[in-house]
Amino acid sequence: MQEAVLHPAAILAELKKNKITHVVWLPDSETNFMYHQLTADPEVDLIPVCREGETMAVAAGLWLGGCKPVVLIQNTGVFESGDSIRGLGVDVNQPLVMLVGYRGWDRHGVTRDSAARFIEHILYAWGINYYLVEADEDATRISEALEEAERTQKPVAVLVGSEFGAE
Repeated sequence: MQEAVLHPAAILAELKKNKITHVVWLPDSETNFMYHQLTADPEVDLIPVCREGETMAVAAGLWLGGCKPVVLIQNTGVFESGDSIRGLGVDVNQPLVMLVGYRGWDRHGVTRDSAARFIEHILYAWGINYYLVEADEDATRISEALEEAERTQKPVAVLVGSEFGAE
């Protein structure tokens, strides 16, 4: 059986299909290939931040200015961003999609990292729905998440359950 592979091009294609203008992001080792894809593409602006908690405020400002941003952070970044997600996402009714690296998650059921064990529970506690993307064929779930965020005017998460494969 072939292991699921997720290429940055699949995610970028979904973002462009949905007219995403900006990716607000704190780069990490798991999303290195995505960084290279984004910096090479002139259609989507990459906005780097210093801390994950800043991503929500930057995305909110872009959204208020008429742009259509997404946030790309790791699951540990969701924990660090908790108050920003609550105040700038949930309470303000911002239709924000958070692409969340599912660090420590193992599709085979061997999850040793507490970040992976906690993320779904945290999202559930905050009332944030989520979708799992772990292979190129799952990338269309990003469109589903964007549609849900727009319809509900609430944040929605996309858990990226695979490290990106090289192009």
